[in-house]
Amino acid sequence: MRTHDFVAIGVGPFNLGLAALTADLPDVDGVFLEQRAEFNWHPGLMIEGVTIQVPFMADLVTMADPTNRFSFLNYLKQVGRLYPFYIRESFYPLRAEYNEYCKWVAGQLSSIRWNTRVDTVTHDGEAYLVHTANETYRARKLVLGIGTAPRVPAVVDQGEFVHSADYLHTKGKLQRLDSITVIGSGQSAAEIYLDLLNEIDAYGYHLSWITRSPRYFPMEYTKLTLEMTSPEYIRYHHGLPMEVRDRLGREQRNLYKGISGDLVDTIYDTLYAKSLHGEVPTTLLTGTELEGVIWDEAEKRYTLALHHTEQGRSFTASTQGLILSTGYAPRVPSFLDPVRDRINWDARGRFDVAVDYTVDVNGGEVFVQNAEEHTHSLTAPDLGMGPYRNSVILKGITGREVYRVEESIAFQQFGAPKADIPKALVKS
Repeated sequence: MRTHDFVAIGVGPFNLGLAALTADLPDVDGVFLEQRAEFNWHPGLMIEGVTIQVPFMADLVTMADPTNRFSFLNYLKQVGRLYPFYIRESFYPLRAEYNEYCKWVAGQLSSIRWNTRVDTVTHDGEAYLVHTANETYRARKLVLGIGTAPRVPAVVDQGEFVHSADYLHTKGKLQRLDSITVIGSGQSAAEIYLDLLNEIDAYGYHLSWITRSPRYFPMEYTKLTLEMTSPEYIRYHHGLPMEVRDRLGREQRNLYKGISGDLVDTIYDTLYAKSLHGEVPTTLLTGTELEGVIWDEAEKRYTLALHHTEQGRSFTASTQGLILSTGYAPRVPSFLDPVRDRINWDARGRFDVAVDYTVDVNGGEVFVQNAEEHTHSLTAPDLGMGPYRNSVILKGITGREVYRVEESIAFQQFGAPKADIPKALVKS
């Protein structure tokens, strides 16, 4: 049986980037397994006109290899869109455009096996065996990039709710209802709210947007804050105690889970324009938690149990449509069960991810992509940090620095200086 250097499981943007970065390396043998028939990135959120939240340089390869043939700029050149993109004068590609770019890359890579679902992973004492329905792949190393799963609050366990991941697939049905409520505070919630608000006059539904956050906060995008997407911050954050990292993860939501400022303003301007002709049938509530739901099957209607956290008041609201824009959560795939003893786990049952993105007990065997937010902070889901992580992973796979791995890029220092405070400055 052929032994590959690595098998990568899952083909989202991050493993697709790894496939692109290894495509022209003759001495690196990797194979990528994906259960879907083709690449398609968040198809339920391809709302017309929306952009990704990072500049075009945060493509699959550029931050690792600016000369790579799979760059976004080369894609634009090859499909005849480079000059229109230049004239547009925006760093931010359309989300649908980014998806088409990824499909363009995927279509040129022979290392990807589509329609290939992994059933289980075992180890034969020397290498990993990745078992699928039709074939077994043997590799010295694994790269796990299965992505995250839609998060649904535990209190929502009945009825015909929709997660934001499926929004466009259910939009027509939702718009035939008399009321729609969006739960959530991030970019997806805002995009869905605006999309439904734009068409509210044509359908006549009441549209609500409820979030437990104290405000509809914009994503912080200042330059010194962006330095937190850096090798230095990764090392600093990784070195903190688990309890501190988890607390920071909650506190740093507005750094990467907020709404783009332009979108917040567009929502307000849309409400303002529509209010010229009378009251807009919409409700916006902040600081409000969803504590429970009751689904009336006969009426096809939800009663939402809500609690305003600042006032300490509980109340209810009625809605026919319920959209949960409640984000995504990492998952541990069951196919790893036979090799669980080869993997490091933290006290909360999560991957205990080393600073080099490995999770195995021996080190250097099993790597993860976007499953390390609890150890590597906001850099885990960041598209712009994908090429950096892949450069580190490739170094671990090959034993050499295939693409330069930056060690220091920030002007600021994270953490206290190592030098001791002079005794003369310490008050007794």
